[in-house]
Amino acid sequence: MVETERLVLRRFTEADVDDLAALHGDPAVMRFVDDGRPVPRSVVEQETLPAILREYAELPAGLGCWAAVEKSTGTFIGWFSLRPASSIGLSGGIELGYRLRPAAWGRGYATEGARALVRRAFDELGLDRVVATTMTVNTASRRVLENAGLTLVRTFFAEWPEYLAGAEQGDVEYALTRMAWRARQAGP
Repeated sequence: MVETERLVLRRFTEADVDDLAALHGDPAVMRFVDDGRPVPRSVVEQETLPAILREYAELPAGLGCWAAVEKSTGTFIGWFSLRPASSIGLSGGIELGYRLRPAAWGRGYATEGARALVRRAFDELGLDRVVATTMTVNTASRRVLENAGLTLVRTFFAEWPEYLAGAEQGDVEYALTRMAWRARQAGP
């Protein structure tokens, strides 16, 4: 479990299926993810949530996907993850990811959770590099990654099975090394 000022990031359980299905079924949430379409509840129940739960046993301690809950209300607002990089265009490292319900957008939760996992990656887990990707046109996620300390590495163009609005502008890779993170923590 990871706690921030306003969030608790905890392991998912089978009881989270409704919240996860609502999150992945929201067209606004999925706009820049995978094929840009909402994920059917049956897929979340039969594939997505079971895969998240399996990761707790299969991945090294400290890696995986965590349900993000507001401390003050106990409300599920989304998830954050640190996993071996698997997104198209990445070739190694530990990947930072997140998805939040639209009601949580613009409130600083994405940056708060991302910063907490970056800190965990370097301070607790001793990882050397954190990476992330998003579509070039996804300016909100790009801002979160930059606010979490990651810097733009490159723009790349991947072949997608179906066209997604904005795909012609490519995707971007962001990264942060432990050395650069520590230098920033130390100040000027």
